[in-house]
Amino acid sequence: MSEPVGIHVEGVHFGYPGRPVLRGVDLTVRPGELAALIGLNGCGKSTLLRLAAGLLRPDEGRVLLGGDDLARLSRRAAARRVALLHQSSPAVPGMTVRHLVRQGRYAARGPLGMLREDGDGDPVVARALRDVGVERWAGREVDALSGGERQRVRLAMALAQDTRVLLLDEPTTYLDLHHQLDVLRTVVRLRAERGLSVVMVVHDLAHAARFAERVVALRAGRVVADGTPKEVVTPGLLADVLRVAGRVGEDPEGGWPVCYPDHPLPPLEYENHIH
Repeated sequence: MSEPVGIHVEGVHFGYPGRPVLRGVDLTVRPGELAALIGLNGCGKSTLLRLAAGLLRPDEGRVLLGGDDLARLSRRAAARRVALLHQSSPAVPGMTVRHLVRQGRYAARGPLGMLREDGDGDPVVARALRDVGVERWAGREVDALSGGERQRVRLAMALAQDTRVLLLDEPTTYLDLHHQLDVLRTVVRLRAERGLSVVMVVHDLAHAARFAERVVALRAGRVVADGTPKEVVTPGLLADVLRVAGRVGEDPEGGWPVCYPDHPLPPLEYENHIH
């Protein structure tokens, strides 16, 4: 197993014409760490992941991956080092599970990653299918799978890039609680087995507190809290970052924070300008 790779975001600013998104973000994810990004819609979480994947370039600052500046790497070179699982992607009618997972090889390796037409000749694809537990579906069409099953297949596609860094943008979106827990437990297991550094955007604070070693909160494009779940998940965070009034307790067995939200709070002035 290769050594995990760390991520270092240093003084990053990024925006679209007339709309700043990130404002001086500093963040270090240690090798082998699992960190959760939380915050309101529009605060910059997904943009930060796209920057960390090399899909966007900072207006100011830099993103380092294992000490290398991503801005100096091509998209394909970045894809050999970091995999990003987007919130969702359209399925191609008739595409099989094996074919979809092979797209991860193409993202990182180009035509050389597509070793055989059926994909059976690539041990990386075979391992990705096996590690996520979807090898029995390899010949099935993706459209025939449930939402939870499709998400596992998309996770296998990201693993097929064979990187040491995995970025997940809301990996449990549209899933029921059973499949949410299934996907998150799979991520935790794969992180340990493969030696991955993982950063995931989550909206469910209970999941962030339960599964992540570290929670990073963004508000209006800035990091406003960064620490262990016990340090970050507090009534103050609920109010100041998520605009919810509520209480925070502790799980009696695991010791992680448990949130008891009560009611929404009025948006702050800056939130009226976030889209």
